[in-house]
Amino acid sequence: MSTPTVTAPIQTTQPGPAIDVTGPLRDRYDEILTPEAIAFLTELHHRFASRRHDRLADRMRRRFEIGNGHDPRFREDTAHIRQDAEWRVAGAGPGLEDRRVEITGPTDPKMTINALNSGARVWLADQEDATSPTWKNVIEGQLSLRDAIRGELSFTSPEGKEYRVTAERTPTIVMRPRGWHLPEKHISFVDRAGRRTSASGSLVDFGLYFLHNAQALIADGRGPYFYIAKIESSEEAKLWDDVFSFSEEYIGIPHGTIRATVLIETLPAAFEMDEILFELRDHCAGLNAGRWDYIFSIIKNYRGRGARFVLPDRSEVTMTVPFMRAYTELLVQTCHKRGAFAIGGMSASIPNRRDPEATARAIEKVAADKKREAGDGFDGTWVAHPDLIPTALAEFDAVLGDRPNQVDRQRDDVHVEAADLLDLHIGRPITAQGVRDNVSVAIRYIEAWLRGLGAVAIDNLMEDAATAEISRSQVWQWIHQDRSTQDGTAITVEYVEELITQVLARATRSAGDRFDDAADVFREVALQEEFPTFLTLGAYSRHLIEND
Repeated sequence: MSTPTVTAPIQTTQPGPAIDVTGPLRDRYDEILTPEAIAFLTELHHRFASRRHDRLADRMRRRFEIGNGHDPRFREDTAHIRQDAEWRVAGAGPGLEDRRVEITGPTDPKMTINALNSGARVWLADQEDATSPTWKNVIEGQLSLRDAIRGELSFTSPEGKEYRVTAERTPTIVMRPRGWHLPEKHISFVDRAGRRTSASGSLVDFGLYFLHNAQALIADGRGPYFYIAKIESSEEAKLWDDVFSFSEEYIGIPHGTIRATVLIETLPAAFEMDEILFELRDHCAGLNAGRWDYIFSIIKNYRGRGARFVLPDRSEVTMTVPFMRAYTELLVQTCHKRGAFAIGGMSASIPNRRDPEATARAIEKVAADKKREAGDGFDGTWVAHPDLIPTALAEFDAVLGDRPNQVDRQRDDVHVEAADLLDLHIGRPITAQGVRDNVSVAIRYIEAWLRGLGAVAIDNLMEDAATAEISRSQVWQWIHQDRSTQDGTAITVEYVEELITQVLARATRSAGDRFDDAADVFREVALQEEFPTFLTLGAYSRHLIEND
């Protein structure tokens, strides 16, 4: 990549609302940050930025209520939506009819090519938890997607290895923009009153991808498809639906062309699955069980509610514990009742080509996980590594056969109450190894994230921002709820500081590593009195912002 070229900020020239791009403009960035794209981002922010802030305020209020003893429940004011058996969602768009195995991953050129050659039915092109939101990753990820959709993508590694798309049939692309809470600080929105704020990461990621690629995707027999992350309410879903409707009209494509799959990965959203589907019904393809962020959301919302809400070691919080079982079964039942696909979550275990025994263990764990999902009625699932696709495919093929999905399986046997979603009893201890693992994984992941890597293999598990959030939030909760390990050691700030010292001492250090910064970030999000809602927010502002 060429040396950054410093230029004047890109901005709209018309009076009124404006978008300013203040990040460095590198080679080919002008192919993404075109005048047409800037105009579209301006319109998106003018119409929807204030509503985004309202929804984020709603989140703060809801967290405060739960923290003060008001458990979430199924809403009385929307009971008519749940009780109306007639309505259905739009369902699969072209190329989304069979989603039995989806591969997830970031959008750098190498990972894009590997995903397109993987043999999966769908690729989740991830600009969210698997991408560290550096300015380079944000814009060059868009370039990768643009080139891939037009059949123009290739990549040569520093070692000289060439990567090209060779698959006869590539996966359908479903792009995941950042969640509503994340800003894009290299782009500013100036409203009519002259107030300047950071742009919305969601609107930037969605807007750039949609404007540049929607027509090309439609021409290829597919469409502009999105995974929607971190939703907490049907009001947030309605905001996305309005963004979709406006965007379709803006470029002149039929209403309902966009298809969205919503990740149910927050506790409040689990109580509004019907309502979320309803608000997005003209654009909705299904729901996904975002298991790792869901666990994080449980911890975040109940972190101060006492010992009854403290979870044991991260490794013990499996998909078969009561609250996770209730959540996934309700998701399948809700989806199929409305004609929506239910997509399973990602197993963290990954193969290690240098360690046959570790690979065998990973395949065994993934096979069991996917067998359970297929048997429960899910229509597809996620994997994070191409070598796991045959394993996942075999389990879903065994259940689906030649059918593209099992939406017709209604799961009338499922009866989930609010108390089932909040049954956090697991009956397992917190171990010293569990605390050490959380500290080690979180620091090592944050160190990689600060260097621009969003999905990282650590100890034969695929870690992303969601799993790092679990690790640091558990440490925070264990300290503040005066927990001890199974051997009687009190989990205190001092105890965790000793573990941080050990992690840093064992780390393989090199020039330019970010371990010291990572340890500081971990202290800020796990050891301070206040609990930051996301570790990525502060770390992004302090460490990932580039200036002209």
